[in-house]
Amino acid sequence: MSAELRGQKELLAALEKRIGKTAALRITDKGLKRGAQVFVQELKRQFETFKDTGASIAEINVSEPMWVGGVRTIKVYWKGPKKRYAIIHLNEWGTVKNPNPRGKGAIARAMRNAESAYKNAIIQAIKEGI
Repeated sequence: MSAELRGQKELLAALEKRIGKTAALRITDKGLKRGAQVFVQELKRQFETFKDTGASIAEINVSEPMWVGGVRTIKVYWKGPKKRYAIIHLNEWGTVKNPNPRGKGAIARAMRNAESAYKNAIIQAIKEGI
């Protein structure tokens, strides 16, 4: 998910100076986890529109915060016994035989719909951590 808060780098640098690197990282991780939960709730709501067995919804997982390319990140992915990760892209983009499946664009819609709530969750976590 690509959402950027204006002045985010400056804010995090000032936060690190004020409370220390470890505490700032803890606050950042808390904000990322809250933001990911907001996104996952919206993603599940979007997936409800074309639910069949519910396996795609049940297999949504959220990783722990990690460093990727020098940026603190959380990944939302599919993992479970029904192996929905293999077909999620087919619902999102369609196929040659079925170019417009019922779930087409569900992930993109969820990202767009959750953007402001995601930002607010991060801001709230930072405010609570200070």
